[in-house]
Amino acid sequence: MTIEMEVPPAETGPARLPRLLPPVPVRGLRAHDERYGPVRLCGEALIAEVERSGLTGRGGAAFPAGRKLRSVADRAGRRGAVLIANGMESEPLSAKDASLLARAPHLVLDGIALAAEAVGADQAYLCVHRPGQAEELSAAAAERAGRDAVTIALLPDRYVASEASALVNYLNGGPAVPLFTPPRPFERGVRGRPTLVSNVETLANVALISRHGAGWFRSAGAPDAPGSALVTVTGAVRRPGVHEIALGTPLRDVLALAGVSGTSDAQAVLAGGYFGSWLPGRIALGVPASAPGLRAAGASFGAGILMVLPPAGCGLAETARVIRYLAGQSAGQCGPCLHGLPEIATAMERLAFGGGPGRAVRALTELCALVEGRGACHLPGGVARLAASALRVFSDDVRHHQRGPCAGARGRAAFWVPPAGPGERA
Repeated sequence: MTIEMEVPPAETGPARLPRLLPPVPVRGLRAHDERYGPVRLCGEALIAEVERSGLTGRGGAAFPAGRKLRSVADRAGRRGAVLIANGMESEPLSAKDASLLARAPHLVLDGIALAAEAVGADQAYLCVHRPGQAEELSAAAAERAGRDAVTIALLPDRYVASEASALVNYLNGGPAVPLFTPPRPFERGVRGRPTLVSNVETLANVALISRHGAGWFRSAGAPDAPGSALVTVTGAVRRPGVHEIALGTPLRDVLALAGVSGTSDAQAVLAGGYFGSWLPGRIALGVPASAPGLRAAGASFGAGILMVLPPAGCGLAETARVIRYLAGQSAGQCGPCLHGLPEIATAMERLAFGGGPGRAVRALTELCALVEGRGACHLPGGVARLAASALRVFSDDVRHHQRGPCAGARGRAAFWVPPAGPGERA
């Protein structure tokens, strides 16, 4: 999938937007240093400043970044720690990490170096899955020889390969599949050492906080969700792309950046990507674009993905396509994934496209309860939540589908879903 990225046309100062995405790509280390200037805070002082900033992880979990840094630093000891920068972006609808790495690679590399020093890590990896991207980042890392050291790691292109324990397992010589926890990576990760796994957008923010401080970071966003974030807006929109927003901005204003004018354009919004939940358009437009705001509405911010379903679209059909893809992305090591997800996919397809929709609703309800919270990773639970949100938001469609598929289900898909085969991408 290719998403045309749009960014604001001019930069208006460090306290405003854009912060992370420069209007044009910053090519080369010299141009980067001229644009951003030297870092100011390092080590323990940086960890404390990140804690004060309220920065949360931008990879999907929204865990406090300062607490994560400190938990690894406190365990590093004499053996030291390891840092993994997660740029895998396995969510097929997301383009924000790729946009950041293309436009400001050295800002991410700054964040890697600063976080590694702060937690006592003597080894750092930047994990991606696109060969061309790995080549470009390797060239950027080579410019920093003698300043910082980071290894660019190219991993398999699979949905579950971006999970933190899967990255650790791969760097330890195993397959890129999730591990049962505990221990968690910050307790025992690469080569048994405490390991910080952090999203590349989070690390770029660490580099900016080092330069400008916690007060500057909090000058954008909301009290319960400070700072800015990168969001990918896609689906039935006029201008799909990646946008940098102040957290807490109403979804109607975020979607307006992509040309969505209101409920006449948006029947529903899938917030959080394939791991997210559906919201009715009439409700979604007033919800704050932040982890707390979307959580209160029954959805999630996740990795900052907003997919718009058009008025004539069929949310049940779109959900069925996504779940069939996710069922094919199982690592095959846990029963809930290996057996449960294909059954959920089949039941959702029956509901959306015909073949016993009444029995399908009962089967979905039972199957989702069985897989929720089980397995080595969160894939079963994510699928269950997505399916449950579709049954809730599209309840009228569920009743109509008792008489057969609607026109939307028989029509063209509203958004892109990769092939259902394991590990494949279009």
